[in-house]
Amino acid sequence: MPSSESTPRPIPPGTGRRRERRLAAAAAGFALIGTAFVAGPAFAAHPTVSLPGSDFEIDVDANLVTDDADPWFDWDEVDETRQPDLASGSGDDSFGQGSKEDTAVPTVVDGSIPPNKSDLLNFGAYLEETGSGSFLHLFWHRVQEPSGTTNMDFEFNQSDEISDNGVTPVRTEADLLIQYDLAQGGTNPELFLAYWLTDADFDGVAVSKDDCVSSNKLPCWGLRSSLTASGDATGSINTSAIAAGASDGLGAISPRTFGEASVDFSAIVGTDECISFGSAYLKSRSSDSFTAALKDFIAPADVDLTNCAQVIIRKQTVPDGETQSFAYTTAFETQDDGTNPSFNLVDDGSQTYNNVFFGDDLTVTETMPLPTGWALTSIDCSDSSGVNIDSTSIGTGVIQFDLDDATDVLDCTYTNTLQTGSILIEKTRKHAAADPPLTDPHAGVTFTVTGGDLTEGIEAVTGDDGTVCVDDLVISSVAGDYTVTETVPTGYVSDDEEQDVTVTLGDGCGGADDSNTVSFHNTPLTDLTVSVDSQVDGGTFSSIECDATVEEPDDAAPDIPLSAMQDDPSVTIEDLEPGTYTCVVVIDP
Repeated sequence: MPSSESTPRPIPPGTGRRRERRLAAAAAGFALIGTAFVAGPAFAAHPTVSLPGSDFEIDVDANLVTDDADPWFDWDEVDETRQPDLASGSGDDSFGQGSKEDTAVPTVVDGSIPPNKSDLLNFGAYLEETGSGSFLHLFWHRVQEPSGTTNMDFEFNQSDEISDNGVTPVRTEADLLIQYDLAQGGTNPELFLAYWLTDADFDGVAVSKDDCVSSNKLPCWGLRSSLTASGDATGSINTSAIAAGASDGLGAISPRTFGEASVDFSAIVGTDECISFGSAYLKSRSSDSFTAALKDFIAPADVDLTNCAQVIIRKQTVPDGETQSFAYTTAFETQDDGTNPSFNLVDDGSQTYNNVFFGDDLTVTETMPLPTGWALTSIDCSDSSGVNIDSTSIGTGVIQFDLDDATDVLDCTYTNTLQTGSILIEKTRKHAAADPPLTDPHAGVTFTVTGGDLTEGIEAVTGDDGTVCVDDLVISSVAGDYTVTETVPTGYVSDDEEQDVTVTLGDGCGGADDSNTVSFHNTPLTDLTVSVDSQVDGGTFSSIECDATVEEPDDAAPDIPLSAMQDDPSVTIEDLEPGTYTCVVVIDP
């Protein structure tokens, strides 16, 4: 039967170590643990056994105060998760009736704690995020200096369902156990990692009772590996007394009653599966043997501990309702889509990833160059919560951000606008009374713009200066050309009542880049009447013949001269443009 003293079976490739990475990433989401962001490792003058890349002081003689200058820090400078035990004595709860590490539902009793070595007081946890990775720091605090060896375990459970003992959570596959074992007289800590195994398949790899640390059957704690031997963890205990004023509120601490540890989660973190934990608690054993009976425990603390967060990207277009598709690339990892998933969005569309693994300098990028005629006009991340947005760039379409907490939500909206131009319509008329004449601005004239991407025409009426601007027209290279049609006012004839316009990118009517101007000029019309009125009824007989012509309603009929020959004739010629007209009147021929 394997035991803590035996050589563990090698971890199956792609299973144990990958699971370590996954669960380590989960610990990076310890919602109740404060987070520090620092640049990287520095040299400490005070003796430490801190992990490379971490600025948290794990002192050779463990303590709770910062001994070195920035960027170093210790428990007195962080807001860690801290959970106290019940007061020592007969009312203190403990595990009894032979409960051991592999007991799925340990029996909870009162008292029964050997006071000389395994009565716990507090435990704490804190997450440090650095440019070098993530580090989970832990401490335990007990009542007395032990007379023999004792060991502590930090257990992390995924389920928030309470087991039949009414205190500890129900264990599920891949629950995590970080063991803090003290050997060589109780001053030399070694940290181990193990997982709760429930059946013959563990993350797609076959396991059996031989993978258990001490039991000969499943379920059990198994796939045990030494974090200390791999260089992924370090720890120490206090060999000197710690005064109450230097204990960060724990009170006076006697030698060998306080221990701390760091685990390098970035070294073992993985991106194969999102996982969450609902609680964490500390327990003690009476010896360094994994098969020894459990003693005291500190009741589980509720946590929201996960390694994934949510990213939402939304799309809006101007004008609304466009069907143009826009492509996006990412630089992050998700459980379902792997590394750097890509996607496409149209107006009012969105892409949601609920399982993005934590990391720094993650990005979402709108693919450049954009479709012809489109511009990225805004990136709005105001609906995000918790997440640290490093930067957004309209020029490159890039959002850069950090995810390090389960409550982080990256909710950003990209707005793309069709590139537009304008048509400036200029309208003049000939008007003899104008000053100067012939170029009088013509107000109140209606024009209709059609074509392009317009589903219905746009009407525009000239102002007092004879101009009107039709703006926000999608450029013709995307939408096609436009047609401007004049509603010719009564009494005028237009030189050209309809013109086609190619709209190019511009900055609005009157702007420096305004190149889409069309001009219309109208000429007033005149009605001419020539009549003969004999002063004596029937006394004369006259004829009138003018050189002006008028179109007959029937297009097939030829134009005819305007003429009349009768008693008191009259000829009216309508809609004459300016010019010279001759009428010959013959009276009483």
